[in-house]
Amino acid sequence: MKKVLYLITLVTLFVTTLTAQQLDLSAEIRPRFESRHGFKTLIDAGVDGANFISQRSRLNFNFEQDKIKLGIVLQNVRVWGDVGTLSSNDTQIAFHEAWAETILFEKVSLKLGRQEIVYDDHRIFGNVDWAQQARSHDALLLKFIPNKNNRLDLGFAINSDGQFLVDALYSNTAGYKAFQYAWYHGKFNKVGLSLLALNTGIEYLNISNNQTIDYMQTIGTRLTYKSGKFDINAASYFQSGKSRNANVSAGYFGGNLNYKITRNFTLGVGIDYLSGKDMNDTSTDIKSFAPLFGTNHKFNGWMDYFYVGNHANSVGLSDVNATLAYKKDKFSAKLIPHFFSAAADVYNNTTKMDNYLGTEIDLVLGYKIAKDIMFNVGYSKMYATSSMEVLKGGDKDANNSWGWVMLAFKPKLFTSTK
Repeated sequence: MKKVLYLITLVTLFVTTLTAQQLDLSAEIRPRFESRHGFKTLIDAGVDGANFISQRSRLNFNFEQDKIKLGIVLQNVRVWGDVGTLSSNDTQIAFHEAWAETILFEKVSLKLGRQEIVYDDHRIFGNVDWAQQARSHDALLLKFIPNKNNRLDLGFAINSDGQFLVDALYSNTAGYKAFQYAWYHGKFNKVGLSLLALNTGIEYLNISNNQTIDYMQTIGTRLTYKSGKFDINAASYFQSGKSRNANVSAGYFGGNLNYKITRNFTLGVGIDYLSGKDMNDTSTDIKSFAPLFGTNHKFNGWMDYFYVGNHANSVGLSDVNATLAYKKDKFSAKLIPHFFSAAADVYNNTTKMDNYLGTEIDLVLGYKIAKDIMFNVGYSKMYATSSMEVLKGGDKDANNSWGWVMLAFKPKLFTSTK
């Protein structure tokens, strides 16, 4: 870590003596305590939950000069105690981002390297910032911005496990061999429109033991409207194509209506529907919608029962929710109840179950201690049904809850403009 800090310091000093237009160096230290007792899945009766502190540490370097931009984010993610106090082998430093962008023409730029990709409300592409490690892609982006109200991005990625001499099966946890997409966003007075067409390739060994890539298409749109005290958004996506030799036909719809009751209070209602597959459906077709690279912790309850490394190719989900938000000066609060139901039929052996899965209550409080210091505390409780037990196992009558406390320090260390 010392070598990395020395390197960044030397680069900073060197660049500032030249013709830099802008140079920024910032940091982030984010420790978080969690008490998990039924987080992601129902806990079994008589089992103790987990308590731990995780921490993200980052050093962010951004440089801009003439027609070039550079972004580097060094990151260390750890759980307190996972490295011994006398360890000489603490090597948990990685490049969360390392990208370069160049201006090709007046309104066209090319960005390539390790980077976060975030669009719209994070439903399909998000940086998963809640996770201490977050998400980034090795990708190439061609950006066309003709004016302040219109933007078109074309993205490309191709992944490999290493530098091989012959073709080798890709098996990394990125989960996809390649993708290509086009994303458009336009602003029209009070209306915002986004269009996405994404082609995702998954590599696997077929029944003949040959390497094969199947491509699944995700196509959809998102609309936003804001007027006075009202804020409305809605999105719909459809998935087709193939994945691991299975035909894909799945859909998503989500919508939210927010109303500013007073200067400090906002009330919102929303619905999320992700298609699923009946548990007694014996076909090989994929009918369950996959939110792919989205920030799924943001949606469908903060206890992460759905689509956060789980609930794939399952019965889908219907989530009806409400939000009561309060914000004044440095203090903020949110209370969000979620009412979950399966989008497809749930069976316990041959017995058809009620589609209602349970209710989750999420509460978060925040306080801005200083300009670069934020304090948050949250508590969530799951009231599950027998149908949730069928899906998740565990005990619905146990105290399925989750609490957390987080401090985020994000100081700017150095800024230079010439």
